[in-house]
Amino acid sequence: MLLDLSEEHKEHLAFLPRVDSTVVAEFGRIAVEFLRRGSNPKIYEGAARKLNVSSDTVQHGVEGLTYLLTESSKLMISELDFQDSVFVLGFSEELNKLLLQLYLDNRKEIRTILSELAPDLPSYHSLEWRLDVQLASRSLRQQIKPSVTIKLHLNQNGDHSTKVLQTDPATLLHLVQQLEQALEEMKTNHCRRVVRNIK
Repeated sequence: MLLDLSEEHKEHLAFLPRVDSTVVAEFGRIAVEFLRRGSNPKIYEGAARKLNVSSDTVQHGVEGLTYLLTESSKLMISELDFQDSVFVLGFSEELNKLLLQLYLDNRKEIRTILSELAPDLPSYHSLEWRLDVQLASRSLRQQIKPSVTIKLHLNQNGDHSTKVLQTDPATLLHLVQQLEQALEEMKTNHCRRVVRNIK
């Protein structure tokens, strides 16, 4: 699977061939630090002074490298696919090997960082439901007004929470149809490939 880099990312990465390989290696270290701790403008300014370029150019170069490494790590692309993805950028053989080495050295750490950044969403534990039907009221003697009450029990980080939802049967039926449609879509080849690459 090849990476599909936008023109903007290609422009950001175009700065890398103009600098020495030790600078590219340092940019790789900064890119991993960027993932761990966030952006640090002082690092960009210091590197920009040493290279006699603007700090925006350095920042864009690091961000382009960060994107390249994170997308490659997310998709767990092979060495050959990574080389093919970088080959279209027109870099020298030495720079391509350096980028490949950066990817191979840091992909496990980047995947760990990305998994820590992922939101921890609640998960399903159990469900209780009740159907209520109002047959009459003071103003209307003959009416049928059904409602479904759902008590949803969730787990998140070992904590249990409960959500109570109430809806009419037509809305519930529509919700069920949408969920069934989503489950059917998960069986398509495209979704299977996406899920396989996420893991």
